[in-house]
Amino acid sequence: MSSLLLVRNGRRAISVIGGGRRVTDALSGVHPVARRFIIDMSYSAHFMDFKGSSIPSTMKKLVVTKLSPNFREAASMQTVAVPTPGDADLLVRNRFVGINASDINYTAGRYDPSVKPPFDAGFEGIGEVVGLGLSASSRYTVGDTVAYFGSGAFAEYTVVPAKESVPVPSVKPEFLTLLVSGATAYIALKRLGDLAKGETVLVTAAAGGTGQFAVQFAKQAGCHVIGTCSSNEKAGFLKSIGCDRPINYTAEDLAKTLRKEYPKGIDVIYESVGGSVFDLAVNSLANKGRLIVIGFISGYQTASGIPQFRGGTLPVKLLQKSASIRGFFLPHFISDYKEALGSMMQMLAKGKLVCEVDCGDLAQGGRFVGLESVFQAVDYMYAGKNLGKVVVEVAPPSVSNSKL
Repeated sequence: MSSLLLVRNGRRAISVIGGGRRVTDALSGVHPVARRFIIDMSYSAHFMDFKGSSIPSTMKKLVVTKLSPNFREAASMQTVAVPTPGDADLLVRNRFVGINASDINYTAGRYDPSVKPPFDAGFEGIGEVVGLGLSASSRYTVGDTVAYFGSGAFAEYTVVPAKESVPVPSVKPEFLTLLVSGATAYIALKRLGDLAKGETVLVTAAAGGTGQFAVQFAKQAGCHVIGTCSSNEKAGFLKSIGCDRPINYTAEDLAKTLRKEYPKGIDVIYESVGGSVFDLAVNSLANKGRLIVIGFISGYQTASGIPQFRGGTLPVKLLQKSASIRGFFLPHFISDYKEALGSMMQMLAKGKLVCEVDCGDLAQGGRFVGLESVFQAVDYMYAGKNLGKVVVEVAPPSVSNSKL
């Protein structure tokens, strides 16, 4: 940056760097006319380095340059200037960022067709506040740890509105799991599940980022919980978090198992896979059953983003069972978000909620470290290898002598 306003020991000193001239004492009454240097007083006075370390002048971030459901094809690594926070913003040095199935829906332009490349990628991050605006300083200070849910997370530094930031006790990836994955399960089951004690709940992709939370919340509601997964290791994890009947569909026939063990059907189904799994879910509903659709990951990598669906007899099936299908998209339930996050934070603090994180330690290429690992992490998740929420550790830039 060409200018920086610092506040130290309660005294104001303005240093303008440029043209070899330095102007001090803004109250001296001297008003130079030949040259003007513009300083945004709204935030510069509160923009300082974290613990005296340098904030580099440039950073790396992932930018979507082409609309495509192929993340490697859509996004590219770029080196750009570190952004400066506005009056009500925070500058966050990202330490961890979360990977979501919907990342490729975003890169494909499916959420908002009016948004054209280039645009930033990534929905959630956690890190330290290293700079902030004047209004934001009423709630936060440099060094605070925060998590956030918003666009542009796949970067070494991200500007985040203070009102959209969540204070967290420490920079641990477990807190990151709550922002999208946990909130989706909490709100969807509470608002759309109508869970009652003793009911049967089926969670598809139960050992994934959001499935793990759906299992726990359904169990807390006094329900019998069934969870689908793709390995014995995942089945063991599901048992450890309270799942009554894990089903490894690579070893058991899911349709036959459900028909045999649950002949009366399933009361609530938390579904995120789509395609043939969705068809099976519809056929497995009990009378007055509720099928909550939170996604259909099996179709996201296709050109349309939608898996094939045999819906010709759907109205008849719903009518015969007085059943219902309910869609859930987190942005439509933002009014529930604060309460959901607060409740989950309390459960986590009391040891009543497991937040499983997968940082790729068992992945072929090793732990996901650095923004370049985001590509590998997306592939890893779509290969169905993850157990829990996929998270990338962002390697912070090395300390340099360059400052904003």
